[in-house]
Amino acid sequence: MSTSPPHTPLLDGITDISRLRALEDKVLPDLAGEVRAEMIDAVSRTGGHLGAGLGVVELTIAIHHVFNTPHDRLIWDVGHQCYPHKILTGRRDRIRTIRQEGGLSGFTKRSESEFDPFGTAHSSTSISAGLGMVEAARLQDVPRQVISVIGDGAMSAGMAFEAMNNAGSLDARQIVILNDNDMSIAPPTGAMSAYLARLASGSAYMGFRDFGKKLTAYLGRRVDRAITRAVEHARGYVTGGTLFEELGFYHIGPIDGHDLPTLLAVLRNVRDNISGPVLIHCVTQKGKGYAPAEQAADKYHGVAKFDVITGAQAKPKPNAPAYTRVFGESLVEEGRHDDRVVAITAAMPSGTGVDLFQEVFPNRTYDVGIAEQHAVTFAAGMAADGMKPFAAIYSTFLQRAYDQVVHDVAIQKLPVRFPIDRAGFVGADGATHAGSFDIAFLSCLPGFVVMAAADEAELKHMVRTAVAYDEGPVAFRYPRGEGVGVEMPLRGEILEIGKGRIVREGSKIALLSFGTRLKDALLAAEELDSYGLSTTVADARFAKPLDHDLVKRLAREHEVLITLEEGSVGGFGSHVLQYLSGNGMLDGDLKVRSLVMPDIFMDQASPARMYEIAGLDRAGIVRNALAALGMDRAKLVNLRA
Repeated sequence: MSTSPPHTPLLDGITDISRLRALEDKVLPDLAGEVRAEMIDAVSRTGGHLGAGLGVVELTIAIHHVFNTPHDRLIWDVGHQCYPHKILTGRRDRIRTIRQEGGLSGFTKRSESEFDPFGTAHSSTSISAGLGMVEAARLQDVPRQVISVIGDGAMSAGMAFEAMNNAGSLDARQIVILNDNDMSIAPPTGAMSAYLARLASGSAYMGFRDFGKKLTAYLGRRVDRAITRAVEHARGYVTGGTLFEELGFYHIGPIDGHDLPTLLAVLRNVRDNISGPVLIHCVTQKGKGYAPAEQAADKYHGVAKFDVITGAQAKPKPNAPAYTRVFGESLVEEGRHDDRVVAITAAMPSGTGVDLFQEVFPNRTYDVGIAEQHAVTFAAGMAADGMKPFAAIYSTFLQRAYDQVVHDVAIQKLPVRFPIDRAGFVGADGATHAGSFDIAFLSCLPGFVVMAAADEAELKHMVRTAVAYDEGPVAFRYPRGEGVGVEMPLRGEILEIGKGRIVREGSKIALLSFGTRLKDALLAAEELDSYGLSTTVADARFAKPLDHDLVKRLAREHEVLITLEEGSVGGFGSHVLQYLSGNGMLDGDLKVRSLVMPDIFMDQASPARMYEIAGLDRAGIVRNALAALGMDRAKLVNLRA
């Protein structure tokens, strides 16, 4: 009795990319199944982005099979869908370290692999970067294909169309693959999404596409470019053309992004027969191949560790409500008291807590898509005509709209409210998503009120304060994750603008905290007191306007003044030092230290570990306070023992 030899996994044989290219087309669907299983197992252990990667497995395999990567450049927009790409490009042995300290990045990263020619993590940059590479290759006379893969959600950003307009005018040899999964993080928003849906489902086009497929099959793979263009132009007469063609792109599709034979045929035809800019409209299913992801509302975009069999995600028991939820619920409360309150988000309703407001006030909630610049100026327009807009944008994404913040909001003194989530370190998302710079780039603007919540109760106060403040723009920042477990008021109080508070009285060392480092400052004060060093702790609340009376008191009554913030150099501490210097308060014996996030882009780790590295945890605060006094913590600990 003969038995079949055991099946050797195809993925095990891909020790380098040439092994993938050597595989026959007919076995690639089996490889896709193996890649999917590998990715699901890896992310179940580490957490991370799942749905987006599952949706592009076949597309990833097809691109690497047809094109000569890494010589040919492949750019993944945002990059959260790059896990299959990493598995296939020499990083499979490290895929279970993804988003962990010392491990692989959750996005593409130039320093990680030659297969990552451009680092991403923010949306809608791939076409611009790809066009730059196309022109660099042309000017250096290097024969090279450049492929940019961009999602339908990312296509809602103006930068993508700026790049396509430029590429079309240059007639650049650029390949753009539109990965249309009908979803980014939240369901897609706006006319572009509706346009793509109509394009993919129009009966006239569908019938003509079938004719085109039959013609292509009859002529074979090496279809003459003139005939192919004629088919496309004829399709234009049937459907009215496409926006992409008006921008100068040769448009192919929509095609099934999970149909490997079709993908391979189209990519080879594009590689061999088309010379100008081309856009391939590829329809995929986010979460493809894993039932729990396919059935989930967010398609398992970002997940914690989970059980592969059931899909159940590990959910730590919170000790306190999440800051994002506190903001959302507080905004709902204020919306009930003032019908001029409106909420604006740039494709992040659940990430910012705006979804809670949307459930209660759908007609006063606006998801503008991945378009932060538009979101800010849209909010400015609403504020100019009497509304109270809250433009809820992550710190790292607000960077993308800085010109609008300056020109359209600050100069005009418009009362736009900026709830800034993800302030400070964010852990597994690393440097690209850390809220490092908003204190510095907002508090330098004339007339801007900049607040930071020390805990979840303070956040409630700041939401109400922002509603009440109509003199100009106001921002308040808060971190990712849970609060500290303080007692919560039923409704926030209106804070006095520019006034901080003393939380703990002392006499020798003063710790002036801006934001949620207050908890660690209180712990540090207890330790310093145990060494006989009486310590005051103050919550600044405002970086701008700065509480001059509070700063003056702390400087005059203490030997050491330490400022603490979850932001870069140039922020809160710099404003304190500027005030002290300008008023001659640094000329005496006062010792001042400013503790900030270090002047580096810090890779991913747990937030606690990142604050430890930065010296912004209890131990770091104590160490810096003692160093200012010429004392050594280790010796004091030994003496106390």
